[in-house]
Amino acid sequence: MWNDGYHMLPAGRLAVFTMFLRHPLQNVGEPASLPAGCTLQRIGGGDLARYRALFRAIGQDWLWFGRLRLGDATLADLLDHPRHEAFILADGAGDCGLVELDFRAEEPELVYFGLLPGRIGQGLGRKLAEFAIHRAKANGAASLMVHTCSFDAPGALAFYQRMGFVPYANALEVFDDPRLDGTLPREAAGHVPLIEP
Repeated sequence: MWNDGYHMLPAGRLAVFTMFLRHPLQNVGEPASLPAGCTLQRIGGGDLARYRALFRAIGQDWLWFGRLRLGDATLADLLDHPRHEAFILADGAGDCGLVELDFRAEEPELVYFGLLPGRIGQGLGRKLAEFAIHRAKANGAASLMVHTCSFDAPGALAFYQRMGFVPYANALEVFDDPRLDGTLPREAAGHVPLIEP
């Protein structure tokens, strides 16, 4: 049971307010086509360096660290799992987006979703989200879940809501600051103060 008020965290620990959203998939149409020159490529466990480089480039400013703490064998097994799909969006300049879906639970989850900072605001996010929603529908799901948090991009929650996701739960997540153990560089996520233990 939580008491009202502040709950102080030890130095080196972080807390985020997390919002869970669900997209009902009853009336999902075909996704819009990608712009000319863009492709979506499924990536597996044989290309961990490419996956990790893009994961880091997209997520570093938002303190994405979960996949960076997985060992090679564990991450490869996950990316190769038949009910787990990761796709890289690429164009003539290289990799620029990531969408990752987990179908292992009864309700699938849009686990990771993002674009390189320079590619935000060009309409690619909408096309990637439409792809993810359609992919979940094509896999027979009744809904697709996603979560975002208070460390995420400022427009993330509003974007998901515009795409048809509806908030249904809140949580507080507490974890070790990934910048203190070298998982992410110390200068990552400048909007989150680094407090030394």
